[in-house]
Amino acid sequence: MIKFRSLSSGSCGNCYYLGYFPDTKDGASFQAAFGILIDAGVSIRRLKKNLLEMGLTTDNVSAVLVTHDHLDHIYNLGSYCKRLSKPVWTTPVLHDALSRHTFTREWIASCRNVLSPDWNTVCPGVEVKWFEVPHDATQTVGYHINFMGYQFVIMTDVGEVTPEAYQAALQASTIVLESNYDLPMLLTGPYPQELRQRIFGGHGHLSNDECADALRRMWHPGLKNVFLCHLSENNNTPDLAFASARGALDEVAGAGNVYLRCLPRTYPSDLFLLE
Repeated sequence: MIKFRSLSSGSCGNCYYLGYFPDTKDGASFQAAFGILIDAGVSIRRLKKNLLEMGLTTDNVSAVLVTHDHLDHIYNLGSYCKRLSKPVWTTPVLHDALSRHTFTREWIASCRNVLSPDWNTVCPGVEVKWFEVPHDATQTVGYHINFMGYQFVIMTDVGEVTPEAYQAALQASTIVLESNYDLPMLLTGPYPQELRQRIFGGHGHLSNDECADALRRMWHPGLKNVFLCHLSENNNTPDLAFASARGALDEVAGAGNVYLRCLPRTYPSDLFLLE
């Protein structure tokens, strides 16, 4: 069984677990549970607590993927490297940035694993291919993950959905996609114009409307689950994000049965069975 859980999804921290959980109904398990982390925005203490809630320990983490070098995604990555010694996979550009970053430079070298532009085996049973998306970090990537044959795509900070991102999404059974802000809330809220421009200027974040438009184009008969991530605390609500995405999916013939959820900003989500 392939399962997914968000440990945190927002500007206070981002971390996701995608893993295999053996089906022990018949009393036999031929393979131990294992999985990968995407980003490292929660503390080790919280990571261990959230894993334990799933019946896991850090021994069940086989690799860490990094999407970009903003602090809410890498704040605890140095601690992960120092104390957990897990392979950290990302692009050459991002690894070079992490080797100089105050929060990671002392510890990243021993865990460094560089992704090629093609498919990469990050641990047995898990292949990963990255695609670049516009966002105002050193480099920002989304991931197409082939997890034991299950197709999973995640893009957490997206100024604009690119053709490469659409190509990956059209092959996925599960998509994790940013729905960061409601445009009227952003325009009438307390943010200064410079910050507003940074958010909606094409290299910031994806609005509810932009997410909805993307989902109309991403739908295909194999799409089963959509999880909305990185919702803004000040410029969005789960109800607005959900209504926008649900409305878009319901407009597409055949997409009405797609399972849709908003991921919590500051606390773990449910543990979702993906197959």
